[in-house]
Amino acid sequence: MATRSRILGILTRPGAQLLVDKIMSLPPGELAIRQKAAEALLLKMGITFNVYGRDEGTEKIFPFDIIPRIVSADDWQQIESGLKQRIFALNEFIQDIYNHKKILKDKVIPEDLILTSRTYRRECEGFTPPKGIWCHVTGTDLVRDRDGSFYVLEDNLRCPSGVSYVLENRQVLKRTFPQVFEASRVRPVDDYPTKLLEMLEYLAPDHVESPTIGVLTPGIYNSAYFEHSFLSQQMGVELVEGQDLVVSDGFVHMLTTKGLKRVDVLYRRIDDDFIDPEVFRPDSLLGVKGLISVYKAGRIAMANSPGTGIADDKVIYAYVPRIIKYYTGEEAILPNVPTYICQNDEDRDYVLSHLDQLVVKAANESGGYGMLVGPHATEAERAAFAEKIKAEPRNYMAQPTISLSRVPTIVDNRIEGRHVDLRPYVLCCIHSQWTSVNVIFHSSSNPRRIHNASFSKSTRVPNPASSASPGLRKSTRSWHFYGPSG
Repeated sequence: MATRSRILGILTRPGAQLLVDKIMSLPPGELAIRQKAAEALLLKMGITFNVYGRDEGTEKIFPFDIIPRIVSADDWQQIESGLKQRIFALNEFIQDIYNHKKILKDKVIPEDLILTSRTYRRECEGFTPPKGIWCHVTGTDLVRDRDGSFYVLEDNLRCPSGVSYVLENRQVLKRTFPQVFEASRVRPVDDYPTKLLEMLEYLAPDHVESPTIGVLTPGIYNSAYFEHSFLSQQMGVELVEGQDLVVSDGFVHMLTTKGLKRVDVLYRRIDDDFIDPEVFRPDSLLGVKGLISVYKAGRIAMANSPGTGIADDKVIYAYVPRIIKYYTGEEAILPNVPTYICQNDEDRDYVLSHLDQLVVKAANESGGYGMLVGPHATEAERAAFAEKIKAEPRNYMAQPTISLSRVPTIVDNRIEGRHVDLRPYVLCCIHSQWTSVNVIFHSSSNPRRIHNASFSKSTRVPNPASSASPGLRKSTRSWHFYGPSG
């Protein structure tokens, strides 16, 4: 076993031996052939994403690594419990922040950090969304250290993308290692669109028996447009842009060839800034004028709710363990990566003097934008970034480069160990006991490379409960877990 494992460049984790044996049984060059066949199929399927700011063009075929990532059922049990706890607390936090602000009055989080966040929406103050849920779809990025411990890298609660790619590439991967999938009892993911639709239907106003649902997209040039169109098709709902919608008689309507048709629920994939020019950016051409007023009146539901971005501000991230403790009475099951807040004088001094050892992130950027990877940056790049930190310290946080575990990855037709991060997706809804899990990774050597991971057989789980928290005991929420790359 040790010899086989070392040929793959890793130590075999529990549950991965079937995969190792299968790879070792393949004829020379067979794995590379299967990799190319998978890429050709993905190209034929048109699975693409857009890259902003690149000279070579915008639309790219989504890279794919054929080697599955194995996560054991025991490991997943911890991840699942930790995510339930974390997302429950973050939802309570958002509700509190926009209403009673108890956590600020109790000085658990500095008030100025909240009020100066670019993602804090004063327009949401005094508001409670339909069913009391702010974050309906979340994607939490995790990393694993060399000792096997999982850490939360960041939270994504606004418009997290990626689940469509796992649904599509899962079909490709199943053709590549069918025996391994069967023997490993991999948890299915193909019912994600059904569960997403059920959640959206539940959010509709109570008087609506057969709600009209739309996926609100910025349009074809958005990086995740493939996903928007894919999910709308899979759910059997309308794919709409802002120009397709109009507010009339106090409701949101869709323009059709037969006239106006009322819309009851929007799965919005447009950032808050652009969703309603009457409330947020007046120059937005992507949103719907008057949408927020209809939303506040309870005549339309949205997932995720505007204002959720306050909970995935990368500076607020540092306080999430305290948020969990405050709202649940529990310690965080999944710890954060150690974090330095540049607004704090002591932390900022340390960051500026150790930029060559740290990863620095802007508070409200995603997809790798606004980031400095200190160990791989030039001296000039670090100096330029230092000036950004000094000019706007509130906007930056930093984390050490931790020693991560590695997984086998195909690199130039050979297998090498690479660091990966893990993004599970969670659907939060009400009155259901169904839970399903699957995850894929992206490689640190290629942040756009997708990898599947397998789990043991799905089981029913209870709603989150905690003896330490009356709020948790009263909760009727359930959690549907899936996992695409970030």
